[in-house]
Amino acid sequence: MERIALVGLLVVALCVLLCDCGEIDVNLLHEISERNATAADIINSSLSELVEEFRATSPAPPPPPPTTTPAVNDQELLIPPATVNANIAQMHNPPKKRGPIVISSEPDCPSLENADELSQTQLLKTLTHGCRYDRLERPVHYGENNTRLPVDVYARAYIYFIQNLEAHDLQFKIHALLQLRYVDPRLVFREVAPNRRESIMGEASLRQSLWVPHVFLANERSSSILGTAEKDILTSISPDGTVIVSTRIQAQLYCWMNLQKFPFDEQHCQTVLESWMYNTSELVLHWEQKSPVTLAPELHLTEYVLLNMWTNETMINADLSDLRHGAFAGNYSSLTFTIHLAREMGFYLMDYFIPSMMIVAISWVSFWLQADQSAPRIMLGTSTMLTFITLASAQGKTLPKVSYIKASEVWFLACTGFIFGSLVEFAFVNTIWRRKKNVELKKVNSKYILKSTLTPRPTRKEIGGNLQKSHSCSSLDAQSITTAAPSYNNYLTVHSFSNNKNTLPVITTQSCDDLTQENGTVINVEPDSTSTLQGNNATPPGQPQNTGWTTMTPQEISMWIDRRSRFLFPCAFIVFNIFYWSFVYCL
Repeated sequence: MERIALVGLLVVALCVLLCDCGEIDVNLLHEISERNATAADIINSSLSELVEEFRATSPAPPPPPPTTTPAVNDQELLIPPATVNANIAQMHNPPKKRGPIVISSEPDCPSLENADELSQTQLLKTLTHGCRYDRLERPVHYGENNTRLPVDVYARAYIYFIQNLEAHDLQFKIHALLQLRYVDPRLVFREVAPNRRESIMGEASLRQSLWVPHVFLANERSSSILGTAEKDILTSISPDGTVIVSTRIQAQLYCWMNLQKFPFDEQHCQTVLESWMYNTSELVLHWEQKSPVTLAPELHLTEYVLLNMWTNETMINADLSDLRHGAFAGNYSSLTFTIHLAREMGFYLMDYFIPSMMIVAISWVSFWLQADQSAPRIMLGTSTMLTFITLASAQGKTLPKVSYIKASEVWFLACTGFIFGSLVEFAFVNTIWRRKKNVELKKVNSKYILKSTLTPRPTRKEIGGNLQKSHSCSSLDAQSITTAAPSYNNYLTVHSFSNNKNTLPVITTQSCDDLTQENGTVINVEPDSTSTLQGNNATPPGQPQNTGWTTMTPQEISMWIDRRSRFLFPCAFIVFNIFYWSFVYCL
């Protein structure tokens, strides 16, 4: 009891001290004293009952020695000593106002009375006070049967700038204004401030005091909010609780390009907005009905032309294997707007296709040079090949390394094939030019010429019967025909004649292979000359001649192949261009 009295004295002293300081009035102290007295009476009665029960069940203790207790004046203490054991802190009562002073662990909610007289900042603080507003909790809308409805968030985008697609990085860059609109019933001030018709406007600080839906770019590589001194964020609250948050952003977005028809390709690049935290049962994204996406009038692309643009609203299903929304599974609302771009061809025509056509045409100049001029023809062929490879490699550095064949690579392979073909043609005719043997042809056409040059020397015995080769190389001197070992060189035989100019014969130069001997008779198989018959078995003048074989020198064959190449290569290149340009534009 002495301890109880001591604590009571301390409480009384504290109350007196507070009264002296002017912070608590006397009426309040009397009220506290009355409550403590009631609590003390209850405690004393309980203690008395417990003591009586204890005495009844336990033996009587020896009488204590007499002691003297100083008397305590209850009027001086104001509070009975027994009230000290009462846990006053655990007695939670609603706070009551006693003049301007409020005794409570938390301040009361500020009143919305006379809200028309409050400033914009005061009204905002009143609306977003902790007793009315929790920025961590989304706005709640109720439908029929008192069911919770998801928040409808409407989006609109204004595109300031679109950078050209970077094919090697598969990305593009945009500058845009992203606007989100939703209704928060907790921020309605139309009824409490009927005379205030203007919206509450603010920037980043106002946005930080509100609940704002978290929407992210699903296909972004990097993004940031534009701004110099402060971030470009504009927030407005209408009297009906409509909240509009506008943010200027720049973002680098991935665009999964299809380069099979490069540089005649058309690309579809998307910008995907998705809800980050709330699934479709809590939040649903919508595009605005009017002008959901708008392009700036001065927007212009240098390498592409904008063909079309459209928007779409979808739902993304995320599970535990797809952590694009953190660790939460469910269906998430998604907004997409797609731009359809077509690549401009002017740059590639002037810097790649037309120069490559000219390089291929330059390689055909070697067909007008003689086959034995090896130095200029080799230099021309190799220089055009290296130049075209350099041109193609410079263009290909801007493209990603993909596994499929692109249209530009088809053009590169074809042009390389034509240039390489001109080099192969030179090597072929130069090899034929350096031969020393004449070529026997059954007919002067492409089939027999190519066959005679590509295959070994034809066995004339198998084709022409029993005709034997003659070794006389003059059409005038039949006596020079011998049966010695065959010689395949060209000879020129000149005979002396009389001074009669009218009787001068025509001297012909032939290979020893042009004449054959059958049964001792020399036969000239030159189709354009008259057969010379000697011996007993000569063919009479009235009988048909044994013709069908022609002899061409290697030089004549080389020049014949060059003449055909001058026509064949350009025609083949034209045919290839017809098929190529039809494919890239019509298919």
